[in-house]
Amino acid sequence: QVQLVESGGGLVQAGGSLRLSCAASGVSFRINAMGWYRQAPGKQRELVASITSGGSTNYADSVKGRFTISRDTAKITVYLQMNSLKPEDTAVYYCHTRVFIDYWGRGTLVTVSS
Repeated sequence: QVQLVESGGGLVQAGGSLRLSCAASGVSFRINAMGWYRQAPGKQRELVASITSGGSTNYADSVKGRFTISRDTAKITVYLQMNSLKPEDTAVYYCHTRVFIDYWGRGTLVTVSS
């Protein structure tokens, strides 16, 4: 049974930082890629960052240089370090993986005030 539980969201001022965590179960980082998505009000869900089983990372252009995805294999946890946050980063952030089907966490809200 795959479960993804996000944490770490909150309210932060523009220019600030947050670190999101995604605690996973039923997943092997040696096999499964992991990703962070976000959905802002009135917008479609979009990919923010991903990390493959081999450790390669990919970022949306809008967050390159500001966000970093990483993982702790022992803790089976994926992180998203977000620096230099902007009001347009305000969204619900979701953890994602695919094990035959797509799995999503419930999301964690990030609000960036100007």
